[in-house]
Amino acid sequence: MSYQHRNADGSKLDLPLGKVVCIGRNYADHALELNNPIPKEPILFIKPATSVVPMEQPFTVPTDRGAVHFETEMAILVGETLKNADESRVMHAIAGIGLGLDLTLREVQDQLKQKGQPWEKSKCFDGACPLSAFLSPASVNDLANVQIRLTVNGETRQDGNSAQMLTPVLKLLAYASHWFTLEPGDVVLTGTPAGVGPVQPGDQLRVELVDLLRVETAVQQTD
Repeated sequence: MSYQHRNADGSKLDLPLGKVVCIGRNYADHALELNNPIPKEPILFIKPATSVVPMEQPFTVPTDRGAVHFETEMAILVGETLKNADESRVMHAIAGIGLGLDLTLREVQDQLKQKGQPWEKSKCFDGACPLSAFLSPASVNDLANVQIRLTVNGETRQDGNSAQMLTPVLKLLAYASHWFTLEPGDVVLTGTPAGVGPVQPGDQLRVELVDLLRVETAVQQTD
């Protein structure tokens, strides 16, 4: 299933698919629901381009590695190179705002955490990062006040606001750029609100930046 960055109107964006930079535990309630400590600074990890699939199309999840959890996140598309950037520079480098699902093999992650090992096995499998099309930055008035919602089979499972982020969006990107270069086509997932849980084949999902962007999708049944 090929992926190409797209505008919300369906047109292609002239940006390559790069890495996906994820922020762990950026909502206190989510950290607490998994019995994790609230971090004093952002937790960074990366999903490879091979994990990305288009959210608008039905996607598959592994069925032989334990529970797969959804984590709904606001996604930021990077349009310019960012290295040791400040927040003003970051603001001008944002090319789009969309949605991402940070799919996680939760039991595998728990085992890795107990061993003090990195999370890649639980976070980086093929298809682990469905991404939506992207809104233009001008269409989002306030990155610090965006409602993020996930409905599974008609039941609201996640419903949080970017105002609850421990580190807001511009500071997140600036922080990440001080550790490694963000390049055009990279995507930053900004953390997930509380309410994460398992997803399985046959589930119907509605993923939203409320009043801004909505994606109806499904977890595909596998043979």
